[in-house]
Amino acid sequence: MKYDATKHSPLTIDHLPLTIHQMQIQVYAILKNYFDKDFTVEEAVNTIESLNTILIQRNPSAKDILAGCRYAVNDNFVDNQFQLQPNDSIHIIPPSSGG
Repeated sequence: MKYDATKHSPLTIDHLPLTIHQMQIQVYAILKNYFDKDFTVEEAVNTIESLNTILIQRNPSAKDILAGCRYAVNDNFVDNQFQLQPNDSIHIIPPSSGG
């Protein structure tokens, strides 16, 4: 169900207003076992941290893997407090090892 701003007061997390975004998400490697490779998030989020919370709500079994992931927004790595903007493109990269 989409948030209808005309029927509710603005949503907030930690007193920050939430914005409805339509973000394209791409996941890689093991995350494709938990989510579609490409999908859209339309929930109200304002930071990577709040996006991570939504992803865990969608698939709780991905929680431990998401905890170690890096997030790139519009091709730049960002931290959990990064402020998301409408139509951001997000890549979620899980930890990897090589040899």
